Amino acid sequence: MKKIIYLLILINLLFPQNRTPADFWNGLVEIEKVSFINGAYSAVSAMKTHHQQQVKAQYIGNDNWVQPYYIDRYYEIVDEHISKDVGGNIDIIAKAMDAFYSNSDNTNIPVMEAMRIVSMAQDGKNQKANLYLLKAQRKYAQ
Repeated sequence: MKKIIYLLILINLLFPQNRTPADFWNGLVEIEKVSFINGAYSAVSAMKTHHQQQVKAQYIGNDNWVQPYYIDRYYEIVDEHISKDVGGNIDIIAKAMDAFYSNSDNTNIPVMEAMRIVSMAQDGKNQKANLYLLKAQRKYAQ
């Protein structure tokens, strides 16, 4: 009986159940972080391109159609997730994410939200990035 209890305690210590996004991020090696960001950037870009093609195909030939604000806002939000000023140097975002998660107030912020905040900051949108950071810290407070 004691052996089973010790085994369960050992398993619980070796495989914790409550991993935070910061734990996930810090568990990756540098190349995995860069690959993750590159994949996320590619997925977001592909999603936006696909949506633009679908909207264009749906309304082609309709001269009276004007793209509504919510579609423009959707594209703005998508663009916030990708830093344009970094270019091909994705490792800059990875290092900024490391710095982001080094703050204990940010440990519960999901990785994609963290990437959005870091990308906005890298593009010089500091005021907006700080506002999103404060909202996320409040929303995901421990």
